[in-house]
Amino acid sequence: MKRLLPILFLLSIVQFSSCEKDDICVEGDTPLLIIGFFDAEDTTTAKNVPSIRVIALDTDPDTIVNTFSDRTNNDSIALPLRIDSSSTEFAFITNSADDDDTEEETGNIDTLRFNYVVNERFVSRACGFVADYNSLDTVRQVRPEDDWIKRITLVDTNIVNSNAIHVKIFH
Repeated sequence: MKRLLPILFLLSIVQFSSCEKDDICVEGDTPLLIIGFFDAEDTTTAKNVPSIRVIALDTDPDTIVNTFSDRTNNDSIALPLRIDSSSTEFAFITNSADDDDTEEETGNIDTLRFNYVVNERFVSRACGFVADYNSLDTVRQVRPEDDWIKRITLVDTNIVNSNAIHVKIFH
């Protein structure tokens, strides 16, 4: 019995020392692209986009998460960029609605492609890797007859957090 107690004591120490502490990720996440909408005439004034809808193109619709209210009047939105590619393309639709007869999307559609370089960095064991985006650039499919987007300005070409506007769209 006297020999059994030290062995049980040693086993209990080994068991408790092998426990891991609970890891909770509070240090970071992959940032979203923040887009602010502004008045084309008064460039310092934020301007709501009526009934805006943003659709990711060339992706599986189940993998894109809407981070804003669909078909609402917003003056800014947050969009996820793809980490498995160096570009993400979106259709920005103002005055979005469904046609009652054909059930197709109506409204004024402008298409933007965001190009970037993905940099993955290790944050912690709990968070794992997060992606930052550098060298952000945008390409707009121009249709002069009915573009609702008048101009695009890149505020910050490095996306490392979701705290400030990265892109200004003037309409």
